[in-house]
Amino acid sequence: MVVSQVHIRRRLLLASFLLLSVYGQTSGPYFMVTFPAVIESGFRAVFCASLLKPNETLQMSVYLVHGNQSRTLFQETVEKDLHHCFDFEAPQVEGESVQEIKVEIKGESFKMTEIRKVMFKSFVTLTFIQTDKPIYNPGQTVNFRIVSTDSHLVPLKQKYSTVFLQDSNHNRIGQWTNVSSPGLILQLSHELNPEAPQGEYQLTAEIGDRLIPHQFKVKKYILPKFEVTLKAPEKHSIGEEEVKLEVCGKYTYGQPVPGQAVVQVCRRFRQHFYEPHMISPCLSETVEMGQNGCAFLVINISTFMNTEFENKLDDQLQLTTTLTEDGTGISMMKSDGIRLSFQIGKVEILDSPKNFEREKSIEGRIKVTTFSGTPIPNKKVYLSEGEWWSQTLLLNLTTDSNGLANFSVPSPEHPKTEIILRASVNPEEKYHQYKTPFFSTAEKRIQLLQPATSYSPVFSELSIESSEEPFKCDAEITITINYYIVGETTESHSIDLMYIVLSKGAIVHHGHETVEVEESTDVRKGKVSFKLSVQAELAPVVQVVVYSVLPSENIIVASKNFDVEKCFRNKVSLQFSPSKSVPGEKNNLEVSAHPGSLCGLSAVDQSVFILESVNHLNAEKIFNLLPLASVSSYPYTVEDQQECLHVRPQRDVRVDHVYSTLKGVGLKMATNLVVRHPRCLVYKGVHYHREPLFVAYRTNLGLPIALAEFSKIQEPIETVRKFFPETWIWQLLEVGDSGSVQLPVTVPDTITTWETEAFCVSSKGLGLAPPVQLTVFQPFFLELSLPYSIIRGEVFELKATVFNYLSKCIMVKVTPAPSSDYTLEPSSEGEYSSCLCANGRKTFKWTLIPSVLGVVNVTVSAEAEQSQTVCDNEIVSVPERGRIDTVTRSLIVQAEGSEKTKSQSWLLCPQGNSVSEELELTLPEDVIEGSARASVSVLGDILGRALKNLDGLLKMPYGCGEQNIAILAPNIYILQYLENTEQLTSDIRERATGFLKSGYQRQLNYKHISGGYSTFGRGEENTWLTAFVLRTFGKAQHFIFIDPDIINSAKQWLINMQRSGGCFIQQGNLFNNRMKGGVNDEVTITAYITAAFLELGITVRDPVVNKGLLCLKSSVGNLTNTYTTALLAYTFSLAGEKEIREQLLKGLDNVAIVGVGHLHWSQSALEESGSLSVEISSYVLLAVLTTGQLTAADLGYANRIVSWLVKQQNPYGGFSSTQDTVVALQALALYSTKVFSSEGSSTVTVKSADGDGHNFDVNQNNKLLYQERSLQDVPGKFSIDVKGSTCVSVQTALFYNVPTPTEISTLNILAKTEGNCTKSFGHTLKIEFSVLYNGELNSTNMIIVDIKLLSGFTADPGELQTQFMVNRVDSKDDHIIMYIEELKRDNPISYYLHIKQMLPVKNLKPAVIKVYDYYQTNDQSETKYTSPCV
Repeated sequence: MVVSQVHIRRRLLLASFLLLSVYGQTSGPYFMVTFPAVIESGFRAVFCASLLKPNETLQMSVYLVHGNQSRTLFQETVEKDLHHCFDFEAPQVEGESVQEIKVEIKGESFKMTEIRKVMFKSFVTLTFIQTDKPIYNPGQTVNFRIVSTDSHLVPLKQKYSTVFLQDSNHNRIGQWTNVSSPGLILQLSHELNPEAPQGEYQLTAEIGDRLIPHQFKVKKYILPKFEVTLKAPEKHSIGEEEVKLEVCGKYTYGQPVPGQAVVQVCRRFRQHFYEPHMISPCLSETVEMGQNGCAFLVINISTFMNTEFENKLDDQLQLTTTLTEDGTGISMMKSDGIRLSFQIGKVEILDSPKNFEREKSIEGRIKVTTFSGTPIPNKKVYLSEGEWWSQTLLLNLTTDSNGLANFSVPSPEHPKTEIILRASVNPEEKYHQYKTPFFSTAEKRIQLLQPATSYSPVFSELSIESSEEPFKCDAEITITINYYIVGETTESHSIDLMYIVLSKGAIVHHGHETVEVEESTDVRKGKVSFKLSVQAELAPVVQVVVYSVLPSENIIVASKNFDVEKCFRNKVSLQFSPSKSVPGEKNNLEVSAHPGSLCGLSAVDQSVFILESVNHLNAEKIFNLLPLASVSSYPYTVEDQQECLHVRPQRDVRVDHVYSTLKGVGLKMATNLVVRHPRCLVYKGVHYHREPLFVAYRTNLGLPIALAEFSKIQEPIETVRKFFPETWIWQLLEVGDSGSVQLPVTVPDTITTWETEAFCVSSKGLGLAPPVQLTVFQPFFLELSLPYSIIRGEVFELKATVFNYLSKCIMVKVTPAPSSDYTLEPSSEGEYSSCLCANGRKTFKWTLIPSVLGVVNVTVSAEAEQSQTVCDNEIVSVPERGRIDTVTRSLIVQAEGSEKTKSQSWLLCPQGNSVSEELELTLPEDVIEGSARASVSVLGDILGRALKNLDGLLKMPYGCGEQNIAILAPNIYILQYLENTEQLTSDIRERATGFLKSGYQRQLNYKHISGGYSTFGRGEENTWLTAFVLRTFGKAQHFIFIDPDIINSAKQWLINMQRSGGCFIQQGNLFNNRMKGGVNDEVTITAYITAAFLELGITVRDPVVNKGLLCLKSSVGNLTNTYTTALLAYTFSLAGEKEIREQLLKGLDNVAIVGVGHLHWSQSALEESGSLSVEISSYVLLAVLTTGQLTAADLGYANRIVSWLVKQQNPYGGFSSTQDTVVALQALALYSTKVFSSEGSSTVTVKSADGDGHNFDVNQNNKLLYQERSLQDVPGKFSIDVKGSTCVSVQTALFYNVPTPTEISTLNILAKTEGNCTKSFGHTLKIEFSVLYNGELNSTNMIIVDIKLLSGFTADPGELQTQFMVNRVDSKDDHIIMYIEELKRDNPISYYLHIKQMLPVKNLKPAVIKVYDYYQTNDQSETKYTSPCV
């Protein structure tokens, strides 16, 4: 039967006095068993039982029932009132298990059973990740730790199936598999590459099917010296015209910042895309910072309010303050917002009674205040009665000087049992419109005081007094309960108050108090209290619930949540001694924790947290991991089904106050008293259903969230500053059995405050130390100003500026250290001592004239001296610590002109006899005096020189995708060689894999979403480069982590580029355009890709490889291109196609260029020593060596190729460009593996014509040792003599400078400068230069323009980035490197660059601009430019 909601409501109200009829005569025994609805499996659980008014001997039993299994938790015979709590071991379950608590009461005349559902739940492991910093610069190392605990914060030994790091493009750049934490803390690190993309990075730890993430940022930044804080109200009323603000600036070492702050307040327009842009109204004020580093402002914002544009303006004020430091002009910005409220005042009803009695007046007071709480006098206020939609005006009142108005109104007459009082500044209730100022209204509901029965509403209540402060750990707290008994029996009686304390959903404390209620007809009220000992286990919240049964057999209940200080069972503390330091001082860090704890320590420059304040590891983050901090409900699956209740007419259904209060702390009660009203009623056979009630269930599901005494030391009087880390301390430390350990540390040279984090783990649990700071403060310090480099003959003014941060004056003396590398001429009027008062600075000057070439170290000291001189009316002071500050900076003194390099190399194999070579080192006539230097180096391995220079095989830039992978690839070939010959040491592996990891990350900058790669990461993908990356990453997998998805996506992209006939599509430019000629480029690229697949272990049976070989076979007969022939020979050697291999090698032998003892190939007769000749010869060598059985003839043939290749090596172990270096080192590594011998030794003697010489011993223990000596008699003739039984690699290197060449090549560059020379210092010059190609080809390869800056000048490289054909611009030291995509023949391109003078240099010399073809480096040109102001 369907009944309307109105009827249901009316009939439910009519069905009053329900309770006795339902449960029978409840004046007999009644019971309550209270327990948590959700209990953690496998741990101790507590339930509380009460049995009241037993009128006979009863047996009370509590069972845990699951299916057909029953377990007795408690059974007792009861003859008098019982209040007791019991514990039991919760069953161990996986996930969740809903079971039943069954309560059974039996006597001769009384029997009752109540059943309630209960859930047992297993909680997952809690895991957090800590990084040393929340933000990193590209190139920095990310240090991180992972810790896992159980739900009670007891650490676990956890195995992580995978830990991985993803960059901002979601590339997996680091991975660790099956790692565990033997000492309960897993500590790992990852070095970011210097070109790591900026953005959000994510570390993820994987445990089973759970992922625990932790984010951090990568961003290019400079650490701030000071922090700006802005204090403003969170909310401001539009009724108040003035906003009060405070701006403060503080250095990281605690001192105030002198300067000016500009504060801007704006109210922005709400902009819609279809509306014209409107300029937001703003106010700006400038204020000087005070002595304490703060400034107060009062800003009138009335101009923002009540304008015609009000409806279009945001309801928020935007605040921006910019603080600019005096002297340096360095600025820091801080932003904030203030929400605007249209509430301009508040009305409250005070001192009104909770209940009224018939024929007695109701009295109270009304208070009217502004939004900020100021009383409003003489304000009209209206008191009404009734609901807001049907109220009746009772009184018109006016507030007094305190904003108060007293009222007295008669109580309602029968049958009304409630009065609703409303107070407002409006005589009628108004709905305040959007953006309309309003006063809040007050409402008070007062109930009739009447006798309580189980039929009537309950007005008695319990309350628990609040605590303003969180409970302190290890304290004893008094919890006070207020009782308020209304309308119960007038006779004396007692009630029992039962209280339960819960933490994290479990009962941790319980008890009961009996309260004697005196005979009275009035309200009875009073207080009861109990003591609670606060332990770490109670953190972070305790929930107190108290309940009682009244004589009317109604239950009253109250609950309250109390915050608890977030403390831990493992008490951890840190202490620096001394608590303040000067730079470079020795200090002690004392760590205290539970004996046997392992601690993770961290100390980071506070400046980092000014930049990025999130991801601190603090107690809040640890406690946020908890599956349950406090309970506010329980799951629907443990709700108990209710039966429909049969009722007689005139019964009242009470509100679910008891049920909802218990549920609000996660408790359930099995009782024969009524704690909630029923789901439905049956009256005269008709079912009346309640409206559905949707109860929100909130709990933390346990999803992990990540986070991020000693003897007095000798106080130093001098500080030499050179150590400026961002992360100072990052280490694991064991405290041992004593529970305390001292860690000696040396304070870094940064003048800042160090922020510490420390957590410790032990069997007792996890503990986190309260943060401790160490402020490092130099009383005064010195800064040197000098250029990065100068050219011989130039002189400059060396400036030493001393800053005094003491609050007192000092007498400072500045002294440069003596040096034979330069002379200093005084230029500060000869005065190098000076008074320096608080926050003062003084600059001292010298003219520096270098006398040598190379790196010159300049050292200056500043000392605070004893002096009788009076400075600023006070005697100077001398600081106890940090009395001397010493700074050393380096300066590079370069020779004039352009540097040239000549190297000669030999592979000499004496084979038991001796072998010798004669050589002559000659210099050109125009060599610049003093610039020549020469050396000879000897190694027992032809790859040793490359091994020494793994990160610098080429003295060339590598800012594009091809160059980066080409720098990375040789590392792999050398590692493979050393591993195959058992020469790979852990040091070499660590160094080489470091380069590989960095190169891998950098290469991902050039990856497209398709899986392919391009030279600069934009435009279309490049087939050559993608194949090159694939073969390199595939081989690197053996040594470092490479994400398999990245390899597979590159492979798939290449497969998609294969035509049906097997040939691959050539997309993007060839690296070196001189590879072209006489053959379809698709044949060359197909050979390259097929070779790459074969090198990665893909067999010829693979359809992609098979089709590729078919494409190549069709071209074998008509090859005229030497490069392609050599590449095909290598590809067919890898494929095991012997006949084709032999045919190709024979053809190559016919065109070989033969010399005495050596052999090589070139693309044309004109290019004997070009990079392409090296690459072709290397492919032939690879083809010769890639065969099933090497013969002596094969090795002899290979020897001749190697002899020529070795002669082409540069002094760093590479060749002339990237591709020739990659292929040559691959070939030399394969050759070295084939001919490796672990026996033999040789002696090398190098003599000059005058008889001066050097001896080198090479044996099996030092084969890879790079032995180098300087050669003095240059120019001159030398002899090299080798005796012994092992081959040696000998190289001479000659470096010298010549005037900038003016000869014309196929490339040409012209430059001129212009500028305003009216200023004596600080000129800005404009360099205009043009580059031209006039060679035979239609266009060049990629072109590099290398601009050396004039001494003392700087430039913004970004200015060139947007100019024509420029792909990339880098700056390195005093050079700007520009990459031009290509130059078309006879088509000059012009560029410009502004340079600014930062330091004055006298006798300024010209600087050189050099242009060259990246892959054909002998195509180059140079020019020089100078300042027009010289």
